[in-house]
Amino acid sequence: MFKKKMISVLVSLVMLAALTMAGCSSSGSSSEGSALNANKKVINFMHIWPEGSSNAQYSIVKNIITAYEKQHPDVKIETEIVSSDQYRDKLKVLATANELPDIGMTWSDGFIKPYVKGDMLEPLDDIVNRDPDLKDAFIPGVKESYAVNGKTYGLPLELNISYVFYNKEIFKKYNIEVPKTFEEYKHVVKTLAENGVIPAAVGAKDGWPASFWFMYLVDRIGGPTILTDVVHGKAKMDDPAIYKAAQEVQNLVDMGGFVNGASALSYEDAKDYFRNEKAAMFLTATWELPNYIKSLDVKQELKERIGYFKFPLYEGGKGTDLTSFVGGPGVGLFVAKNSKVKKEAKDFVGFLVKEWGKKSVTDAGIIPATKVDTSKMKLSPMYMDILKDLNEASNVTTYFDTQSSPAISELHHELLTALFGKQVTPKDFVKQQADALAEEQK
Repeated sequence: MFKKKMISVLVSLVMLAALTMAGCSSSGSSSEGSALNANKKVINFMHIWPEGSSNAQYSIVKNIITAYEKQHPDVKIETEIVSSDQYRDKLKVLATANELPDIGMTWSDGFIKPYVKGDMLEPLDDIVNRDPDLKDAFIPGVKESYAVNGKTYGLPLELNISYVFYNKEIFKKYNIEVPKTFEEYKHVVKTLAENGVIPAAVGAKDGWPASFWFMYLVDRIGGPTILTDVVHGKAKMDDPAIYKAAQEVQNLVDMGGFVNGASALSYEDAKDYFRNEKAAMFLTATWELPNYIKSLDVKQELKERIGYFKFPLYEGGKGTDLTSFVGGPGVGLFVAKNSKVKKEAKDFVGFLVKEWGKKSVTDAGIIPATKVDTSKMKLSPMYMDILKDLNEASNVTTYFDTQSSPAISELHHELLTALFGKQVTPKDFVKQQADALAEEQK
């Protein structure tokens, strides 16, 4: 769980100053022929931002690579781009074969630990310590999420919190008010469903997008610390509050609260439902902000129709504060320990992190993991409102599947797909995870 201090530092600094192999593609910086690279040191870099679905991030990375190669003519950076879900699978395959890319992307906490324990990643503290522009650049508490036994194995790029984004025109058409309680939210669902409108898009096929609904319901019913307590063995996954949250997820499914067949839809499918105005709401994280305030791929008319609200409170629940969020560090960068161009790879990682911090706010509307002076930047109202929310946050609980070990995370994803598809009962949903956690914590 992030401390409020970290969030306050972020906003005060910003506002005060104002996987499968088949899914791969290459970016414009990839090699045009081995002959061109014969006398160059080639860095293999794998990331998760395809040009089509993550154009803002893709463009920033491409421009950073171009700038670095111009400054370092003896280096060539070859990129392989894989969507987020395919990336997770591919990374496991590459790790098993001990063939990680020179530079790749990682998530924090439980995700990174097995790779560190397998001695696959290079410590990156020297990158930070030798560069005065990086030493104090990170928001307190974010970089620490990538540390294991006091050493840092990933440098973070983003900080995220999650909201329900919604189509203001659809709400206006059906005279719907933004809900502040779960009962009010269910009334929204009922009104939309009765009028033939899909209430919310969710891509439950890969599990993690569906977990947003589960995690927020757990927060609102059981309180903001319960899932973190589960990870650390201080609470049980079959706690009545967590069981109740699983029940409420299926209640929403039964009410027609989601796209039919959500358990067969990917995250990208859900994004398309919302962006094509076929669904009124989309619960996701602030990594989508580029699409709603900056991306040229989204029409300005649609951007103006998109608003957001905090996940509603649950009547009688222990989570009594709308400013308690589910979120945490976004992706970070790692360097493979067995890289043959380790020195060059680490140098580029440092360069990318610094440039990302400068460009991600203005060029994409991303909340970076580094401190950024925005006093002379013209930022969108939505971006500024979200920074204000961060300043007022009472809590940000790191995503359960990020905190958990990869084995628990994978089970969690599988069971969420089944929960949304009515292929597992809420009782079995919590029991299977409780049993797996108990076995892991022995």
